[in-house]
Amino acid sequence: MNLKWLELAEFRSYETLQLKPETGVNIYVGENAAGKTNILEAVAYLALMRSFRAIPDSGLVRQLPGQPPALAAVLRGEIESGDRNSLIELELPSDGRRRIQVNRQRLARTADILGYARVVVFLPDDLDIIKRSPGLRRQFLDQVAVQLRPAAYVDQQEYERVVKQRNSLLRLNGRYTDAAVLSAWNEKMSQTGARVMARRAASAAAIGEYVQGAYEELAGEPIDINLGYTSGWEATLDPETGVAELEARLWNALERADVTDRERRVTTVGPHRDEPVFTLGGRPSRTQASQGEQRSLVLALRLAAHRAITASTQEPPILVLDDVFSELDITRARALANALPQAQTFISTARFEEVPVEGKRWLVKKGTVT
Repeated sequence: MNLKWLELAEFRSYETLQLKPETGVNIYVGENAAGKTNILEAVAYLALMRSFRAIPDSGLVRQLPGQPPALAAVLRGEIESGDRNSLIELELPSDGRRRIQVNRQRLARTADILGYARVVVFLPDDLDIIKRSPGLRRQFLDQVAVQLRPAAYVDQQEYERVVKQRNSLLRLNGRYTDAAVLSAWNEKMSQTGARVMARRAASAAAIGEYVQGAYEELAGEPIDINLGYTSGWEATLDPETGVAELEARLWNALERADVTDRERRVTTVGPHRDEPVFTLGGRPSRTQASQGEQRSLVLALRLAAHRAITASTQEPPILVLDDVFSELDITRARALANALPQAQTFISTARFEEVPVEGKRWLVKKGTVT
């Protein structure tokens, strides 16, 4: 999979920009705030349909100090995948809903575009996946699930909608919530939650095939890596557990939590409350691994995700590494460079000498790329 060209208008720091990246490694070098990450963010947006910096679409529209933002940002790019070329065009207004076209055809839903492009992103903040809240680990597994099977996005969006509606009902009525209405939401939640959990389990299994080998490549030593899963409704990462069984377990848990949910006015069980736990050598990685071990683990997870997606789709997704090498010592940087797969790659850095990877060098200054 390759991005053949990219055009930006009023996107982040760029009034206009046209790029024709190499099919191999592209290294964007520039000072801080020069606009390097903005380029990588645009590349990833074509696949993820969101900012990897969790910035809302309106925040991606160019705005000069003391002036109102532009009316809209525009991203256009051509993705080559196998024998198929796809023109992806997005308009992100400063106010209102974005517009998406593929091959000049307007798409009504975000789900319809997922899969035309795939990307795996390495970020300096990835360490938070290990060190911070379980929500980030759930998000990691769910994002990989979408890259493996784009239909997972629909399940996740539907589940979030149902949980939000159920929580609104509980907040409004508390212990006086109508039993029949709550039961109806329990049914919807158990159906959608079971599908989300099945996708999450498949994602974990796919990553698990590659993460041990990737960690050994990075750290230079073997170690047992396992993903545990703490759940209040008997959820399991066993991919053999069927959707029907997961649905029954979630339904029963919601029924058992009826009094608690009414008292707390919130949904206390479900995939949105579960806690994935990575262990290294039998030790919880969040609390008992060194920072070096944690960094090697999170890099191994990203590499494993890339390898799993490649195996599933029969082509490597685009790689994006945003200022990652500056966070690594020279030994780990070289190990990561040697472990990177053959794929179109976009790397940003403030210092070219920190990137032990051969590739096309692009100089980024404010508003220009040469």
